[in-house]
Amino acid sequence: MWRHLEPVLMRCLNKLLVADSVSGQNWTQKQLFSKEDDAGYMDVSVSDLKHPPPQLSPMPEGLSSQQVVRRLILSSIVQSESSYLDSLKRILQEYQKPLLEPPNLILNHKKVRQIFYRMQEIHQCHSMFQIALASRVAEWDHSEKIGDLFVASFSKSMVLNAYSDYINNFTNAMALIKKACMSKPVFLDFLKKKQASSPDRITLYGLMVKPIQRFPQFILLLQDMLKNTPRSHTDRLPLQLALTELETLAEKLNEQKRLADQEAEIQQIAHSVGDRNLNKLLNSEQRQLSQCELLTEIVYGDKGQILKSKERKVFLLNDTLICANVNLKGPPDISSLVPLGPKYTVKWCAPLLQTQVVEVGQDSPQSLKLSKIFLGPPRLYQELEELQHDLAVVKEVSLLVGTLNGTYQNLNSTVSQDWCLALQRLIRLKEEEIQSADKCRLRLSVPGRPDKSGHPVSIMVVFNTPSPLSKISWVNRLHLAKIAQRQENTLGWESAEEDGRKKGPFSCPLLTCRLPVFSSKTHTLKLEAALHSPSQYSLLGFCTVSTSLPQGYLWVAGGGGSSNHGQVEIFSLNRATPRLVKTVPLRAPVLCLEYVKEPCPSEEEREAEKTQTAAKIGNIICVGLQDGSIHVYSSVDTAVQCLLTLVNADSSPVLCLKYSLAFLFAGLANGKVAVYHRRTGGEISLLVSLGSQPVCTLLTLEEAVWASCANQVTVIQGSSLNTESFQAHSDPGNSVSHMVHSGAGVWMAFTWGSSIHLFHTETLEPLQEVKISTRTTHLTPGQVSVSSLLICQGLLWVGTSQGIILTFPVPTLEGIPKITGHVMSLNAHCGPVDFLMSISSTLASDLLRRDSVLNGSEEGNVGRDEGGQRLEHSSYPQDSQTPPPTEEKPKRLLLQYRLHSTCQLPGKVLTAQPEQGSPRAPHDSLEHSPEHSSIYEVNEDPDVWVRGRPRERVKEVEPRRSKVTSTAIFSGGRGYRRIAQLASVDPCSDSTENTLLVWQLPLTLSQ
Repeated sequence: MWRHLEPVLMRCLNKLLVADSVSGQNWTQKQLFSKEDDAGYMDVSVSDLKHPPPQLSPMPEGLSSQQVVRRLILSSIVQSESSYLDSLKRILQEYQKPLLEPPNLILNHKKVRQIFYRMQEIHQCHSMFQIALASRVAEWDHSEKIGDLFVASFSKSMVLNAYSDYINNFTNAMALIKKACMSKPVFLDFLKKKQASSPDRITLYGLMVKPIQRFPQFILLLQDMLKNTPRSHTDRLPLQLALTELETLAEKLNEQKRLADQEAEIQQIAHSVGDRNLNKLLNSEQRQLSQCELLTEIVYGDKGQILKSKERKVFLLNDTLICANVNLKGPPDISSLVPLGPKYTVKWCAPLLQTQVVEVGQDSPQSLKLSKIFLGPPRLYQELEELQHDLAVVKEVSLLVGTLNGTYQNLNSTVSQDWCLALQRLIRLKEEEIQSADKCRLRLSVPGRPDKSGHPVSIMVVFNTPSPLSKISWVNRLHLAKIAQRQENTLGWESAEEDGRKKGPFSCPLLTCRLPVFSSKTHTLKLEAALHSPSQYSLLGFCTVSTSLPQGYLWVAGGGGSSNHGQVEIFSLNRATPRLVKTVPLRAPVLCLEYVKEPCPSEEEREAEKTQTAAKIGNIICVGLQDGSIHVYSSVDTAVQCLLTLVNADSSPVLCLKYSLAFLFAGLANGKVAVYHRRTGGEISLLVSLGSQPVCTLLTLEEAVWASCANQVTVIQGSSLNTESFQAHSDPGNSVSHMVHSGAGVWMAFTWGSSIHLFHTETLEPLQEVKISTRTTHLTPGQVSVSSLLICQGLLWVGTSQGIILTFPVPTLEGIPKITGHVMSLNAHCGPVDFLMSISSTLASDLLRRDSVLNGSEEGNVGRDEGGQRLEHSSYPQDSQTPPPTEEKPKRLLLQYRLHSTCQLPGKVLTAQPEQGSPRAPHDSLEHSPEHSSIYEVNEDPDVWVRGRPRERVKEVEPRRSKVTSTAIFSGGRGYRRIAQLASVDPCSDSTENTLLVWQLPLTLSQ
């Protein structure tokens, strides 16, 4: 029965999910909730008797492990959808229906419709989805297909419109419920009774928030289903398409929710502002909220004591920073039913460009003197000053000790120098402790009222952030918000979104800087390639790391033109603007670059390396030249000396390089791919012939390498090096010039034409074709081609032969990276975009640790005094007959660094105690001496670990740390120009100069 019914259900489902075109228009509040807004909606009642919920049949025998897991995941989908549909029914039947009954006057019917706006349509969509799901569940053991059902159910525009309207109205609905609870006790009692009578005692808010959480739940279930679906399964591609649809839908809904929450926060501030100018700013259409968070403001006294600390809500707008008091008080009976939004009172606001983040150690001497108490924990700075004072005194004592005429074991120049080393070590530890404490302290210099003479005055404001990650985010967002105020970023991108909604301030990359490449004498050189050599600098400050480009070095290569030589320029990236540090001339033009990581050795290789004395090469950079050679350099060698040269017999130019599974693949101009093994010492392991045309591009994909020759693409499989070819374009003369990969798809560009094609990575079938020239009026049709491609963080970057760059949002999960909308950069090159490259680096995990270097580094007899200073007990041998002292001895530090005992030093012990008859303990004796209680255990340098007591390290399960990634995009081409929105031709700054455009993206968080 289900098999004959399913086609009818799918046609009915498609008819019910007709696009409600009018729902996306900008209606007034009166029109929004009128009865005429359901003109395109068909209300169909679904009987549970005629259409029972889906139910899996008993599990048959002989199923594989993957089939068993797929059935379990399907059961989770059925149960999850059934529970969700029950929640929607409860909202409609137990809340909306009673409130709309004619005799019931608890709440105005218009407000009831506003509260439950679009709930009926959402329920209808999922009711029809459950009917179709039941048919698939009934036939699961025969077909095992479910992906196409998700595509048919949730790819329609009415689903997006219904959910978007519901999410946009959610904040308003909660405000109406809150207001009705406070003004109508009958309505409050109604909600309490409904909650008390429900079996799970869930509130109305708990039910209404479920539509916001629905699609992320679907995505997790389909990801699990895809992981357990073989590549040859018929449901593989439908599941990937379903993931694409759900991810796209979830991203759009998340953006709607972000905009709605932003609008609600701004309105809350605007209601409490008395300043007319600020109120005008908040009500402006141009204002956007980029970040807001609850922080703790700390106020210090003259002596460094904390006078008070209070929670503040800090808002970062386009060009203004606002600090507000927070009032979270509300009736407890109402707050238990619906979350009460806070009320704000603006405390101060400051222009963004006049607000500075002040890091420890970056203060000027005058500022350091005036605002010393704001440099971090005052107690730690006082202790640091005391240690510095003691070091100065000990140095003077050391000079005096050097003038002694006698020779003493425990008082000589060696001992005094050891005191100095120990104090220097303690000073370094204290500085690290201060830096660690500063990881959660955001120090801002904001403009205050001018003094009596009219001079500007800056005020230091200190906030405690919830975590180091929060501070990193604030520093990064403040930095990027200032960059967004520059002229090239105020109108940096031209959006072609159909809904016309405004984008967030950081939804598009920000142009950070323009960088000239190669000197004026080498203008004839053409930019060919670039790569990122990552490295981390431990000396960079906390805030510097948050605002600089991804750490490491940028290699930019070029050649050709009227010159027969090549050149590589190396830029340092450990700052906000790249800095040229090295220029390397080469004998032939450079055509490509490839970064090769050192592979992780196996157990056998580790054992073999122990017997070898040769130094490891580590990570390397391969440079492909036009003369057919490949130069190998160390990525950490500042001298940039060539370690190895690889050659091919035909001396054919090396057009592209890729490294995969210990093999280096080189695409040659003679249509061959030379394969080098890492351990062959430069000899070619295999030569794969693809055709007579040049091998233009290579792409690594899992354990395979895709190579293009003319209009054909050959897949070279893993270590077996087996090949499989397919045709990417119908025209043999149109060669594949670029390939990029995302999810289960590969986007390809060609030497002629402006079209890019999407291919499935598993079936190699074409999935989508997009013509770039039709996407914007600034491109000349018939005269434009794609010159570069890049995929990074959900954006497909397309560089054109006319210097214009477009970006297309693509899914980032395991689905198909289909293109939906597009955005065009108004910052362009004057000539073709020669390359697009992304660089990223992960911030060191130590930056995210809240604890200091002392925490967890010392155990044993280590205590703390009332001020928090780490102390150690010095034990001295005592006469056994001597009674124990009645007073507790004061705790004190024993200053030692390299010396664990002075008994080996010449001379006698300088002491007032009478000499004992017992012989002196030898140097290697286990007898405890006064000097053994030392600070050696906290020393990280093994050379000075003379005699620390061994301590068993307790292996604790470390919490799952967050990973913070910094990303930037580089484009290379001739000159720079701005795209005028009304003009088609724009002047170039310098059309002959090689230029890099650098875009920076906000820090991203992942696990």
